[in-house]
Amino acid sequence: MAEQRLQKVLAAAGIASRRASEELIVQGRVEVNGEIAELGRKVDPEVDVVTVDGERINIDPERVYVMLNKPQGVVTTLDDPEGRPTVMDLINLPQRLFPVGRLDQDTEGLLLLTNDGELTNALTHPSYGVERTYVALVPGPVRGRTLGQLREGVELDDGRATPVRARVLETQRSKALLEVVMTEGRKREVRRMLGALGLHVERLARVNYGGVELGDLRQGKWRFLRQPEVAQLHAAVGGGREPRPRRPGGGRS
Repeated sequence: MAEQRLQKVLAAAGIASRRASEELIVQGRVEVNGEIAELGRKVDPEVDVVTVDGERINIDPERVYVMLNKPQGVVTTLDDPEGRPTVMDLINLPQRLFPVGRLDQDTEGLLLLTNDGELTNALTHPSYGVERTYVALVPGPVRGRTLGQLREGVELDDGRATPVRARVLETQRSKALLEVVMTEGRKREVRRMLGALGLHVERLARVNYGGVELGDLRQGKWRFLRQPEVAQLHAAVGGGREPRPRRPGGGRS
């Protein structure tokens, strides 16, 4: 892609009008590859990293970032040999997108999809410790002793699993809503943790990934991420440091 004037790129990314973008540059609020930009600077949207007020901006029009509220019964794959509905059946875009991690067939909620391979690798790599927040419906009430055991960590067949945080959100009659925050994506990890403590998961949804909230997006619907949300994902991985070698396994909760 040919280089373009920075103010034009910022305007095309929806940051501000071209004139307002020029003001941002003059005020020293825009950096390119870690250096304060000057008016007249040209950038390559495919290569250069641009930040405004310290937040990374997506300036490459070919890079797409999507949030989907995945329903139960839908598999997180590009196609399925068994003919089950996939997440790609719910998204009609010309770009070839890939899921950021996975949600198992019975888990619903926030799933990110993008064609930004570098960011995907960072978000899913255990060394970055990116937080994922889940809400689980289980039989209740959940006693303090059980909650304490969950917080201390649960021994699973593929190693100990320890949440960053765990708390009871709500208790109604014989049901309880638990919030569990993890930084790994091992297969069915949250379900296995709770099951090991005698808590059968009736429903499980992911509601936050790397600081990006699911919010009120309806189930089965998708939307493009906003610029601040893309910036938040970059911030969650420290702006793109190199990951350490990935250990085997991992994937779905």
